Amino acid sequence: MSTLPLCVVCPNEINASLFSSSLSSFFIPRNGIQRRLQIITCRLKFPTGFSAANGNENPSRSSQEKVYEVVLKQASLMREHKIKIRDVNRALHLKMPVKSTTDGLLNMAYYRCRDVCSRYHNSYLGTLFLTPERRRAVWAIYVWCRRTDELVDGPNASHMSPKALDRWEQRLIDLFEGRPYDIYDAALSDTFAKYPVDIQPFKDMIEGMRLDLRISRYNNFDELYLYCYYVAGTVGLMSVPVMGISPHSKASTESVYSAAVALGIASQLTNILRDVGEDRRRGRIYLPQDELKQAGLSDDDIFLGKVTDKWRNFMKEQIKRARMFFDEAEKGIQELNSASRWPVWASMVVNRQILDAIEANDYNNFTRKAYVGKVKKLVSLPIACMSKQLWAIVPSSPHC
Repeated sequence: MSTLPLCVVCPNEINASLFSSSLSSFFIPRNGIQRRLQIITCRLKFPTGFSAANGNENPSRSSQEKVYEVVLKQASLMREHKIKIRDVNRALHLKMPVKSTTDGLLNMAYYRCRDVCSRYHNSYLGTLFLTPERRRAVWAIYVWCRRTDELVDGPNASHMSPKALDRWEQRLIDLFEGRPYDIYDAALSDTFAKYPVDIQPFKDMIEGMRLDLRISRYNNFDELYLYCYYVAGTVGLMSVPVMGISPHSKASTESVYSAAVALGIASQLTNILRDVGEDRRRGRIYLPQDELKQAGLSDDDIFLGKVTDKWRNFMKEQIKRARMFFDEAEKGIQELNSASRWPVWASMVVNRQILDAIEANDYNNFTRKAYVGKVKKLVSLPIACMSKQLWAIVPSSPHC
């Protein structure tokens, strides 16, 4: 069960046919887009980075400490490669014809990603507030995350195996090195080449899918935090290089990346609290077992699905924690490029309102699913925008 907090997202499962149809008829010429991507990526070799899964050297460290290691690595990559990537893009722009066959294939690849995103109106509408180049990159990342999520939550999830995830990870490595398998991979390969996006967050998301295959309970919040990072916090790390940091920002790159992870954690915790009833029907409980026990609750109480004072008190504490992560995320949004703040801010506002809806339902997330109505979204987002004066901030450089 994962969330994709790229803009305003909280998607349901996607039908596998969205990705399988018409792929066999699309041919990526080895001397076309693939060759161009190989040329770019061979110039821009990224280190693999530290994986949050590789915590065996010091198992006493908390999950947050392990994730922060990844944050530091991503921030370093952004600083190191920002100028180099701009130079390569400028060189490519000068050397390659504007209307080449390769560009036509890339445009088709991005349009296919757009078509998938457009099926999820909240997600798609959020991307329309981005610049055209950033919008295309977000579409490519979004589609890859959806396809990855579908492996364990989609219609064929019951047939999924760890080996299939291993193959998916190898495919990720190939497209990162400029060898895309299909049209959707081609768009992501091009995004990898244009932005300082590291492969590690993508690998970590696949690790989250592996957890879904073998784990249905989490002993404490430390374990749950790591899971939330894998399936949602990683999207923040994927997105920051595309969204860009304002040249006027006084914040450290590390703090902006940390805030992006916090938004993913907050969004995933919100989804978990919203979907308690749905998850229990699948035999899954994404709630800290030790905290349930401290509240005088057990798995049996969740499967019984009765709202009691114990459950209300437990939920109040869980909601309080999710809001704490939203507060942390808010600090980083204002540091983003001015052209990227609004869709990210909208995502946070809408997800926060889901927590309000749970409270309005008297914490009955067993039989009632909290959601934010369209009218409330339309009314609240402009108010939130004006209250934070997001449009009043000096515009950032279009190259950031």
